[in-house]
Amino acid sequence: MKVKKYVAPTMPEAMKKVRQELGSDAVILNSKEIVNGGFLGLFKKRNIEVVAALDPQPEPASDHKQKTVKRPAEAAKRKTEDSVMSEIRQLKKMVKEQSMQQANYPTDYQEVYDHLLEQETDADLAKEVMDHVLEKHRKTEITPEYEAIVRDTKREVERRLGMVSYDGITASAKVIQFVGPTGVGKTTTIAKLAASSVLTYKKRVALITADTYRIAAVDQLKTYANILNVPLEIAYNAGDYQAALRKFADYDLVLVDTAGRNFRDGQYVRELQQIVRYQETAEMFLVLSLTAKPADIMDIYDQFAHLPIKEVIFTKADETQQFGSMLNIALKKATGIAFITNGQDVPDDIIDPSPKNISEYIMGGFPDA
Repeated sequence: MKVKKYVAPTMPEAMKKVRQELGSDAVILNSKEIVNGGFLGLFKKRNIEVVAALDPQPEPASDHKQKTVKRPAEAAKRKTEDSVMSEIRQLKKMVKEQSMQQANYPTDYQEVYDHLLEQETDADLAKEVMDHVLEKHRKTEITPEYEAIVRDTKREVERRLGMVSYDGITASAKVIQFVGPTGVGKTTTIAKLAASSVLTYKKRVALITADTYRIAAVDQLKTYANILNVPLEIAYNAGDYQAALRKFADYDLVLVDTAGRNFRDGQYVRELQQIVRYQETAEMFLVLSLTAKPADIMDIYDQFAHLPIKEVIFTKADETQQFGSMLNIALKKATGIAFITNGQDVPDDIIDPSPKNISEYIMGGFPDA
């Protein structure tokens, strides 16, 4: 069996090298992102490392060899070889089953499809996008250039993203509640929105934190409140929360930080529901980190789905190179995207999303996109 390692800037380029050298029967044993070079933590280059293997099929045995009586040692050796070959065939079968949807596209389309998967786009969504692009091109009866395939795929992603909302905080909302698991950046996101509301829109803003589970979260929000010169109330229970809302009734905007804990803890979500009860002038946003696994992001959404989530906020866009989860949530959950954050700077590192810039995030691996 021939095993070889390939390194390339993107997964489509790595797969192209594998196909060119080992052919279409090669098996991908492992793939991962690696970081090379750099000086004092700067100028690092990210690449994709793929380990591939090719299993040459053994030549059929001649009639003479088939009639030869094997010695015990030879029989044991052959049994071991058969076992290894069986495992390899099983591995190839598993890879083939997992990649069934990848086998039907012409080469250029396949590379764009592979890029969507590398971006952690849901496989069904990626297939729908590529099927639509391929069908569109077939109707024209013209074989498009590679750049046209990339461009039309980007446009199709953008078109589909246009089906959901990007409202953010609406003018009529007075109470804005932020929910989500621990570590996603709720408190920093609140600080960015508070600073923008105070400094840019000249609003009277107040803060409430119900995140008494982590002392650091309370201290962090206190620091931001002092810098912005806005009041902060700490709510230890539902009664405290309602009292704080009454206290800030005359303010233009009240931003509410909630506790972040293990999202799989059903009790936590039920307690949260008791505190942040529905109000006519309130809007609730679910904060999700783009660095989380796509399956976990979908699970998190489902865990919070019984709350009145208006839109989601995606954080840590600067800490990942995979952005397919934005497409997955938007289309599979039919949910709008309110904001994207891309750094720790307050209030600068926050973006108003649109179908165009999200599509550019997802298709950004192609210079011609």
